[in-house]
Amino acid sequence: MQQRSIGNDIVGRVSVGAVGLGAMPLSTKDPRPSREEAVAVVHAALDAGVTLIDTADAYSRDESEFGHNEVLVAEALASASASDVLVATKGGHTRRGTDWDLDGSPSYLRRACEGSLKRLGVEAIGLYQFHRPDPATPWEVSMGALRELFDDGLVRMVGISNASIPQIDTARAVLGEALVSVQNQFSPGYRSSAVELAHCAEHGLAWLPWSPFGGVSAAGSLDSAAPVFAEVADELGVSVHQATLAWHLAQSDVVVAIPGASRPGSIQDSAAATHVTLTDDQLTRLDAA
Repeated sequence: MQQRSIGNDIVGRVSVGAVGLGAMPLSTKDPRPSREEAVAVVHAALDAGVTLIDTADAYSRDESEFGHNEVLVAEALASASASDVLVATKGGHTRRGTDWDLDGSPSYLRRACEGSLKRLGVEAIGLYQFHRPDPATPWEVSMGALRELFDDGLVRMVGISNASIPQIDTARAVLGEALVSVQNQFSPGYRSSAVELAHCAEHGLAWLPWSPFGGVSAAGSLDSAAPVFAEVADELGVSVHQATLAWHLAQSDVVVAIPGASRPGSIQDSAAATHVTLTDDQLTRLDAA
């Protein structure tokens, strides 16, 4: 698989496959895969060359099974040869019943990180991401808490998610070289975060677009952009999902796509997108769609 780099000369650079696995559907999809089926999805991803798995402590049906996705990922990796896999998890979202809440306070983030360490069975988390800004906690305070986790050796690299350019720059100032990535929503149907993508590319921060297929279905029928993606997919003889991921990867070499999957065939199809090359004309049409 085509490789991309996450990190820098200070914290170290980790080479990962350009397409990773978003593990959220393994815990939140309804109906969701059985434990055996979910493990099979992770193993299929590894077999396809995926070396980045994105999870979070809050990925669960409800509060009662908080941490479900991390436990599932850890179990799947333990039963495979996965020493070179970078596990990226997140903290800062909480669950109250089935509702999603936020807590970006330093005390909570430390407890969340310690819980993730136990569930993942590691001494330090490869990439720890702040899940979403908490209006009740100043952004710089949350960033300071992440810096302490890094300084204490609990996390090797830090990422942020759902962040604006001012928040990215504040994170850069507080976290320094510990900050290596930004994970925002970005897709054919949701492009308002293109400015953050460009900012990350300028500063060498990895860009992990979540919900990368937004606006595109297998039939190419969800919004006005989708038919063009379907057309290009037909021209290349690939799935519309592969064409979409190829478009993501063509935006910048800092992009590492993390499509979700709940079936082995889905992640196998997505992983193959790294072998798809768009022509200049095709990329121009997709960018303009």
